[in-house]
Amino acid sequence: MEGRSVPCTMGTAVVYSTALVVMEHMGIRESPQLMTAGDIGRADGSRLIYNNLIEEIERLNVDVLVLHYIMPIITLTNRLAQRLKGLSKKPFIIADAGSMYSLKASGEASLCDFMTPDPGEMAFLADPEAVHPAYVERHLFEIDTADVLHLIRQAYLTRNVPRMLVVKGVRDYVVKEGQVLFSIDEPNVPALEPIGGTGDTLTGTLAGLVASGMDPILAAICATKANRMAGLICKPTPRTLVHDIVNRIPEALDTITREEGFKAL
Repeated sequence: MEGRSVPCTMGTAVVYSTALVVMEHMGIRESPQLMTAGDIGRADGSRLIYNNLIEEIERLNVDVLVLHYIMPIITLTNRLAQRLKGLSKKPFIIADAGSMYSLKASGEASLCDFMTPDPGEMAFLADPEAVHPAYVERHLFEIDTADVLHLIRQAYLTRNVPRMLVVKGVRDYVVKEGQVLFSIDEPNVPALEPIGGTGDTLTGTLAGLVASGMDPILAAICATKANRMAGLICKPTPRTLVHDIVNRIPEALDTITREEGFKAL
């Protein structure tokens, strides 16, 4: 961007890089657009993004909108939500990271089509009083697999989530309207856990597949499987960086779509 490069190390750059790789693999020639701004916690960059989206979203005419790391500013979230609701063609919206916190806290979670929380963020979405994951009623170390299923049900009862979820963790869950449609726990690659950005690769893969025209639920299943398979193919070590995994996602997509079980879907 203007002679500068953004490293694919973690966060939004990983979401973008993964979506780009997936869209190219799926035969889409148009590259995704990235809107970003510097922000070290003062919210100045986040305000620029909110305001620019509010002003430009109709002109941009996007099909899939991924909202990612951004400071939760409730007033601007509400303005953006009203702007999106007023569009003649609302984009397919995927929310991850800070955007989930802001949409939930502002009461606009249903505006999204997908959220992609981890178990800790799922506890936040299920807590009707919490306005940030730091203030959930339970601690992260208390959450196990059984809790995740309870939290999913609770979040839908309190209407703090969109129609669809991908809950990522040791076991991934694809959820629609409160019902767990699929759970995915293979291949299990524990070495991926400490590598920053592996949740972002899942979000980017989901976005790229939906942008290619794939059915959203099938895209979610495919994204969770491909994310795991890319990690397996990569043979991660303590020196592995997330961009090594991003580069393996096309091969992972080809591998899982050849599986008989996936063809049956």
